Amino acid sequence: MNTHTMQAISQDILGDPVVLHSVERERPEPGVGQVLVAVHAAGINPTDGQHRRLGLFLGEPPFTLGWDVSGVVEAVGLGVSLFEVGDEVFGMLPYPDGAGAYAEYVTGPVRAFAPKPAELSHVEAAALPMAGLVAWQALVDTADLRPGQRVLVLGAAGGIGHIAVQVAKARGAYVIGTASGDKCDLVRGLGADEVIDYRTADVVKEAHDIDVVLDVVGGTDRLRALDTLRPGGILVSSLPVEFDEVTARASELGVRAKNLVVEHDHSGMTGLAALAEAGRLRPHVAATFPLTEAAKAHALAEAGGATGKLVLTVHPQSEKTESRS
Repeated sequence: MNTHTMQAISQDILGDPVVLHSVERERPEPGVGQVLVAVHAAGINPTDGQHRRLGLFLGEPPFTLGWDVSGVVEAVGLGVSLFEVGDEVFGMLPYPDGAGAYAEYVTGPVRAFAPKPAELSHVEAAALPMAGLVAWQALVDTADLRPGQRVLVLGAAGGIGHIAVQVAKARGAYVIGTASGDKCDLVRGLGADEVIDYRTADVVKEAHDIDVVLDVVGGTDRLRALDTLRPGGILVSSLPVEFDEVTARASELGVRAKNLVVEHDHSGMTGLAALAEAGRLRPHVAATFPLTEAAKAHALAEAGGATGKLVLTVHPQSEKTESRS
């Protein structure tokens, strides 16, 4: 492979994880207002698997998945003033059209990135952007979370949920998280004031006078969680499916319900970075895989039960990584 090409993960058809395979392609060049990033690690999110199976916003293959990136600026395009070659950055490529993180190099708008916190490894930083921005845009931007308010995080041990618990605590909220079994201990360790094991307890009976519900699980749990809200409270969901029923029920109860599609966001990224630098936010990485084993990573993600995030390691071998087969 020469310096003008790179390795990337692509797929020619929609389907199970086995459709993911390594390809060689031209290395991109940064355009106006863009940076070229040498990818050190790429985070995996549930939406990656959904696009692999269904195409969704990306349509028909071929395409390269992935939106979460941590790496080093390799080149800058015209008009870029925020970063220089050699800067360590992390961020989320524009969703959905900017997908392409499963590769050795990516280009993206400069304001999709922020300086990588020194306190986080590239692997940890790559686990943060999309999940962190969902939490930030839901709790901070949409719900305007204030100190002392009560927050219920559904799915608090998951990729988004475990970050949301930390963001909410950093905002001074009283945090209640739902989880099951051993995952309850993880959520407590993140600082949650209460943890409800949804397999053995009724969340609606246990949680009350909630100001903000963050839903990342959907289904009947989301609909029932509306009953935990105080009058004027708000539920923010990252899942758009069957949301009309939720808004109708919210109207009946005198509460609010909002659906959120995550956006790349320099301000949000810098906010998350500041929390990480202050030691108040750290993503939990369940396992890492080399880029070439993206199919194995997707298979593990779809098997369920992973706590936190899965990450692909790409360029350097300098950081200690763990491969799981």
